[in-house]
Amino acid sequence: MKQLLFASIFLLSAFCLFQACTPSSSKKTSNANEIFFADPTIYSENGVYYLTGTRNKEPLGFTMLESKDLKTWTLSSVAPEKMILKKGSNVYGEHGFWAPQILNENGQYLLTYTANEQVVIASSNQLNGLYTQDVIEPIDSSEKNIDSYIFKDDDGKYYLYHVRFNDGNYLWVADFDMATGKINKESLVQCFGATQPWETSPVYQSAPIMEGPTVIKMDGKYYMFYSANHFQSIDYGVGYAVADSPYGPWEKSSNNPIIHRSIVGENGSGHGDLFFDKENKPYYVYHVHNSDSVVAPRRTRIVPLTFKKNTDTGLYDISADGDAVIIPHVKD
Repeated sequence: MKQLLFASIFLLSAFCLFQACTPSSSKKTSNANEIFFADPTIYSENGVYYLTGTRNKEPLGFTMLESKDLKTWTLSSVAPEKMILKKGSNVYGEHGFWAPQILNENGQYLLTYTANEQVVIASSNQLNGLYTQDVIEPIDSSEKNIDSYIFKDDDGKYYLYHVRFNDGNYLWVADFDMATGKINKESLVQCFGATQPWETSPVYQSAPIMEGPTVIKMDGKYYMFYSANHFQSIDYGVGYAVADSPYGPWEKSSNNPIIHRSIVGENGSGHGDLFFDKENKPYYVYHVHNSDSVVAPRRTRIVPLTFKKNTDTGLYDISADGDAVIIPHVKD
């Protein structure tokens, strides 16, 4: 799992998702064979990287790509119709298939995702196989919730980070029971609200939005990566916060945002996931707007991160190398 790996170091339908689009006028050079996954995630195993994300097109569900160099990708899924999860194929959801995340639990692959504005968990015996449910239901149907990330702590306890709505999008955490696939509702805690100027840029008016969480643990501290601003805003970006407990309280970095159009050169740069390459070097995969004037379909990007221990605070200062952004593409 991602957090265990980092701790050790210091711690479309098949082809329809690929399409040529008008190049953006921003500083990055677009490629006709670019990948159009929003809310992307990359899972690394045995020297191979596996990429999936939000497609927002028929057939609804998720496809998967694989690569050995992060630059050139090919369709990966061995499941029927080349989809790792498909609407109606023994899974919950009729619309809004968003933000998949993959984890391995004792050899069983689990995929959490959003559908019908509910967080769902499905499983497969094969990483690029078909993910299904024995019981067709969401994790918590009591109210709307999206953007899931399951974190496993050193003591074996699991926590579900996700978004709930209350005049905006807010990040919450709760104990997660892997055996039942449910949360302990009495343990629900809101992580934080919008407190930094970059999180509510006036460029695009909306209620406060914090979403797309990823959590890792380093040197006994918990680091949460998250996105803020509306995804249609050019100032959509990524920041991080640190805590002594999975429940917080969280202290946001004064260096936020660490991924933003001012750093990576493209609008709407956010909502992705942390992963590590073959040398355990950290990267963040995320999406950007289609161009300077059009939001969708959003384009997939990958950027290397730097974790530098701050001797004064004892924490890691995290930054992204905006000059080394990778534009992944599908092999011709």
